Amino acid sequence: QVQLVESGGGLVQPGGSLRLSCAASGNIFSINAMGWYRQTPGKQRELVAAISRGGITNYADSAEGRFTISRDNAKNTVSLQMNSLKPEDTAVYYCNARVRVTTSLQEYDSWGQGTQVTVSS
Repeated sequence: QVQLVESGGGLVQPGGSLRLSCAASGNIFSINAMGWYRQTPGKQRELVAAISRGGITNYADSAEGRFTISRDNAKNTVSLQMNSLKPEDTAVYYCNARVRVTTSLQEYDSWGQGTQVTVSS
C-alpha cells in the first residue's frame, strides 16, 4: 500500500546536528499531515514536530527553537533538521504521514520503520 522510508539517524555529540528525511511511496492519492515522533524504551511514542499540507507547523516544547520540520509535497517527503542536540533527544524517531490512498480514497496513518538517534559524547 504505502511505504515510508526514513534516513539520517546516527550518533552525534551533544550540541551537534542531524537531519532526518522520510520519503513516502506507494498508492498515494494525497498526503495530509506529516510528522516526526520519537520513542524511548518504556515510554510512549511522543510527537516531536508536525506539518500540515499547507505548511503549518507544530512542535513539542522540547523541540521548539532547535528543530525545524519541512516537507516537499511534490516529492512526498518530510525532513527534520535537528540542531543543538541533547542527550535527552536520544530515541528512535518515526516518520508519520496521514495518507489518502488511491484504491479507496480513505485516509490512513502510515509509519516508517524508525531510525535511531543517539546523542552522546
